[in-house]
Amino acid sequence: MAGAPLKSRLAPLLEQRRLRALRRRLLVLFAVIGPGLITSNVDNDAGGIYTYSLAGAQFGYLLLWTLIPMTLILYVTEEMTARMGVVTGKGLSDLIREEFGFRITFFLMLAVLAVALGNILAEFAGVAASLELFGVSRYVSVPAAAVAVWLLVVRGTSKSVEKIFLTICVFYLTYVFSAFLAKPDWLTAAYHTLRPTIEWRSNYLLLLLALVGSTVAPWQFFYLQSAMVEKRVPRDRYWETRADVLVGSVSCMVIVFFIMVCCAATLHLAGRTDIRDAAEAAEALRPLAGPYASALFAFGLLNASLFAASILPLSTAFVICEGLGVEAGVDKSFREAPVFYWLYTALIVVGAGLILLPGTPLVRLMVLSQVVNGFLLPVVLIFMLVLVNRADLMGEWRNSWGFNAVAWATVGVMIVLTLALVYLGLTGARVSLTPGAE
Repeated sequence: MAGAPLKSRLAPLLEQRRLRALRRRLLVLFAVIGPGLITSNVDNDAGGIYTYSLAGAQFGYLLLWTLIPMTLILYVTEEMTARMGVVTGKGLSDLIREEFGFRITFFLMLAVLAVALGNILAEFAGVAASLELFGVSRYVSVPAAAVAVWLLVVRGTSKSVEKIFLTICVFYLTYVFSAFLAKPDWLTAAYHTLRPTIEWRSNYLLLLLALVGSTVAPWQFFYLQSAMVEKRVPRDRYWETRADVLVGSVSCMVIVFFIMVCCAATLHLAGRTDIRDAAEAAEALRPLAGPYASALFAFGLLNASLFAASILPLSTAFVICEGLGVEAGVDKSFREAPVFYWLYTALIVVGAGLILLPGTPLVRLMVLSQVVNGFLLPVVLIFMLVLVNRADLMGEWRNSWGFNAVAWATVGVMIVLTLALVYLGLTGARVSLTPGAE
């Protein structure tokens, strides 16, 4: 009987020890978590939200089946690049330049720069359009947003910037509330999420390509690997990074699901397939789902646009500077990394400035930027696959056969989609970026 009191006295001590161990493990996880969650969710930017809205408006629930394979693709590709950053301690542009030469890297950087600029334009267009719904002129909102995102990076540190970015991720939940206010048919949505539907139509294929380009954008690999290098994640704590990437991939696609469901339940049923941008989708929700759903959708667009307007120029500056072999990093001063900061500044000035010019084809730029992302994706993935399977570079951290199968299948599907669109164009089919056009 003497053992019972001793056991009862030890139980609280053992429980406290278990809680302390769990707390330490959670602290380690939260210390590492960040880049994967940020990189995945920033894909839900202004151009992406417009693409998802357009998919729901034009095809209802039919394209929801794409979200499951896209979640897998997003996780596999981001995990590959995060692993390369942790193992090699170098950014993706840096590795491509060292392994494939400066000439190939230079042309790849030009392509990434062109695509990134189109995306940056889309982000500032999203800022302008979302705040115009609240009565704020773009001539006020766009310059103010440009100054804010510039100061955030130039005056901040990598830790402070990451904390702000993680906070912004929480506001993506506004799309969840908008979807519930739209009162969708959840059973039909679930059915089409699990049942693939393929249509041999130009607009369907174009949106399919744009969806993948919006979700798995080439620039995100460069940003994520650079963030891993700057964060200096040790190999023995890589499991936290893998968890970070997994959480980011799943949360990103959950938000995409609710955006598409919201527009399918309202705009598609009402025959509003001709939306010109994400802000018009928010405005169109007002009579269909109520003012709260409309306001939440518009606020989500503003949040996503500001988020991406901060990260896309930052990512592009990392890509170019690493490719050129010059200093880059948020923790470095303007004097230590002048090229990095001047390039970051120039991208913001050009992106915001062009939005203020009358006659800028914003809609075409938004969707085209996502489609070109899809064109560029297999090229970047091939470089990544060659690097991540190099025994002398990665050692035991090389890709498994499963990861290679998913990544190479993605390359093949994107090439087939691209060739299908080219074929449709050559045979006279109308491959249009205009909503509703066939």
